[in-house]
Amino acid sequence: MEAAALQYVRKISGATHPSKANEEAFAEAVHEIAHITQHLLDSLVSHAPAKNRDEEAAKAKARAAVRFGTA
Repeated sequence: MEAAALQYVRKISGATHPSKANEEAFAEAVHEIAHITQHLLDSLVSHAPAKNRDEEAAKAKARAAVRFGTA
């Protein structure tokens, strides 16, 4: 979460590293955005069943075999 928030703040501010004068505001923004993002993810609900990685990989392999032919 922190890495995504940092990337967002860097993009919005146009700075990869804040100046000493803006360092505190930069860090606070990263912290707040990470917190709000976690709050959003925690409040989302889904009624779909969880996906199984092995089943999804098998489906992708089958699609690739149809698309590209089997080797």
